[in-house]
Amino acid sequence: MSAPNEDEELEELRRRRVAQLQGQYAGGDLAALQGQQSEMERRQAEQHEVLRRLLTPEARERLARLRLTRPELVAGVEQQILALASAGRLPRAIDDATLRSLLERIQPEKREIRITRR
Repeated sequence: MSAPNEDEELEELRRRRVAQLQGQYAGGDLAALQGQQSEMERRQAEQHEVLRRLLTPEARERLARLRLTRPELVAGVEQQILALASAGRLPRAIDDATLRSLLERIQPEKREIRITRR
């Protein structure tokens, strides 16, 4: 367990850092930061809308479950689906079976580990 002095020092460091960050983002920087954040949120909303149209409900459900355990994999799959759609290479909505085959191709091969007892 940490000593009371360490807690006080840590809290003082946090206060200094917050004050420093607030000083950096004062004025125009804060407005620019908020503008960038709103632009990023708008783009994410557009991507989710496009994905909602491109995926069947079962495929969306599979991606949502997978996002809980492997968010980086889901982000890559979503980017690939969006790229295929923008290139016009998706003739129809992606169903669950197509999504599974896509995930199998993207996932790295698992190493087989064998343990031999002597």
